[in-house]
Amino acid sequence: MAQTKRKRTRKHRGTPAGTIDRAGRTGRPKTREEAKAIARDRRAERLDQPPTWRGSLNRAAIAAAVFAVVVIVGFGRPVLSGVLLGVAMLAIYVPLGYATDSAIYKFRQRRKQAAAIDRRNARK
Repeated sequence: MAQTKRKRTRKHRGTPAGTIDRAGRTGRPKTREEAKAIARDRRAERLDQPPTWRGSLNRAAIAAAVFAVVVIVGFGRPVLSGVLLGVAMLAIYVPLGYATDSAIYKFRQRRKQAAAIDRRNARK
């Protein structure tokens, strides 16, 4: 028999008394501006994290793997030479990526401190 009623998408929580409580909009922001503010705060929080070697290693591993695949498939080189070039690129990408992340992080911190000093001087 075909279903006549649309299935509910949200969970109903019954109480011992038999009443049903539905959760309100707990996870979503109320307005577009509030959503933008939350996204802005999350982005700033993510960018304020100091760089890590692990993050640099992960990014370098992905880039080196893509590089090795391009060398093997795109240029028709033997698999061994593509893998060796990938390993060499990994050895180059990790410290280079960490240095780049470090420089960007330091730049952002200096800019944030300068903005805080400017705000403090504007209040005086």
